[in-house]
Amino acid sequence: MTSPVDDLHTIRDFLRYAASRFAASPLYFGHGTDNVWDEAVQLVLRSVHLPLENNNVFLDARLVRTERELIVERIERRINERVPIAYLLGEGWFMGMPFNIDERVLVPRSPIGELLENGLQPWLGSQPVQRILDLCTGSGCIGIGAATVFDEAEVDLSDISEAALEVADSNIELHGLEGRVQTIRSDVFESIEGRYDVILSNPPYVDAEDMADMPEEYRHEPELGLAAGDDGLDIAHRIIAGAAEHLTENGLLIVEVGNSWGAMDDAYPDLPLTWLEFDSGGDGVFLVTAADLREWQARNS
Repeated sequence: MTSPVDDLHTIRDFLRYAASRFAASPLYFGHGTDNVWDEAVQLVLRSVHLPLENNNVFLDARLVRTERELIVERIERRINERVPIAYLLGEGWFMGMPFNIDERVLVPRSPIGELLENGLQPWLGSQPVQRILDLCTGSGCIGIGAATVFDEAEVDLSDISEAALEVADSNIELHGLEGRVQTIRSDVFESIEGRYDVILSNPPYVDAEDMADMPEEYRHEPELGLAAGDDGLDIAHRIIAGAAEHLTENGLLIVEVGNSWGAMDDAYPDLPLTWLEFDSGGDGVFLVTAADLREWQARNS
């Protein structure tokens, strides 16, 4: 019996093969793609370091045997072990930028990227941005993305996980941002000093029910970055409690809570949370101003 390594030769061959294998398998797409074709394109092309766009010139290029073996191995692991492609490649994408990714951190997929690409408008207005905090940073993708948009701001990436911060440090270096971006080990605000014009956070927010029902692909991600108690708000509650004292007068707090948005609304009925909408999909992200946070705290103290 021959192997696909022997029978397939071109990039086009492997794209078709990967798409067919994925279509016949009970895979879950939730780590950057939502269909078998995009999943196949990402795995095949990035396995041989080719661009995801403007790649027609390469489609009929023949692959050497070591490349064919690597692609087949990754296809089999994607199907049999349900490993997300970002972990197979060691690479994820956020705001059109590559990031070093492994199983110490979540795979980048936050809709906060779209908000950053729009310069936090209209919410920011003409307010200057000098300091940004990416709380629960993981790979650092949100904070690094913010640093590329606000190119004069100092950005702190904080996380409780030393392992995650090692990945974030590698991404600071990858994007040449050592002068403006730094990592801080902190349990939420515990080791955070000073005030920020913008605090961004994609904290753990998966509730107990969703944790129990997650597809196999998510089991490869660190539980520390996902699980947040019965209602998914263990970390969000702490962020709300501490954010005001770390925001400047006109500061903004932007937090993703995903499917736990309903529980968040119920928990804070008198806090004016603005739930953001995204053209590229995604929900469960709220924005609240420093002024509204302080007024809410004064009423509830």
